[in-house]
Amino acid sequence: MSFRILSYNIRRGGAGREGAIAAVIRTVSPDIVVFEEATRPDVVECVARETGMAQWASRSGKSLAFMSRAPVASYAVHSPAISRHAFLEIAPAATTWRVFGVHLSAVHAAWTERRRLLELRALLRAVAAHEKGPHVLIGDFNTVAPGDIFDVRKLPTRLRALVWLSGGHIRWRTIATVLSTGYVDSFRKLHPNDVGYTLPTPHPHVRLDYAFVPGAFAQHVRACDIVRTPDVAQASDHFPLLLEVDHP
Repeated sequence: MSFRILSYNIRRGGAGREGAIAAVIRTVSPDIVVFEEATRPDVVECVARETGMAQWASRSGKSLAFMSRAPVASYAVHSPAISRHAFLEIAPAATTWRVFGVHLSAVHAAWTERRRLLELRALLRAVAAHEKGPHVLIGDFNTVAPGDIFDVRKLPTRLRALVWLSGGHIRWRTIATVLSTGYVDSFRKLHPNDVGYTLPTPHPHVRLDYAFVPGAFAQHVRACDIVRTPDVAQASDHFPLLLEVDHP
């Protein structure tokens, strides 16, 4: 028996796109959905209703939210002082896997990469202190993995300017730090030759969405796929990421 976790950045709250978002989610039947940029509780409630989810939680103006097919055992929001966005911790009732929803600071620049690294380290300290069992760090990390292709020329003009202000070079250290602490990039492990771009849906050119599991539990990852349904571009600028794990 497997457990399916979907990460979905629904862009600026998702208002007006509830039907399209719900349609994408229904195609993959996740057990839990972790949302990023889900700043509108009314949108999350609507999508939960349209997808038949039993429980949802969202805070007005805050990025991370979730919905679950079955009621969860518990959930909590953690807000380290350094982090722009809180971290979301979910303990599903139907599995021993614990889910940590992540949304790190945006913008491709040297100073924001330093901020993302601080945010990530705060999350890793919290997880290491309390969680030794199977768990996943999943969401929009807003950064590039070692070895991934990043073509600055494809960025919008204003974002290219920020890279230029950074000296034209960004040391992508955040994902390298996750990997160095013993986590496995689930998508890259299963798809070593797929660029895995998750943004933007009309013309994808960068991978920002990830699912990391501890190396000791990597053998329990059954699948990790980008959801590329035909109508996904109408729902958001991000492709969702679906992780499927079995029970240790």
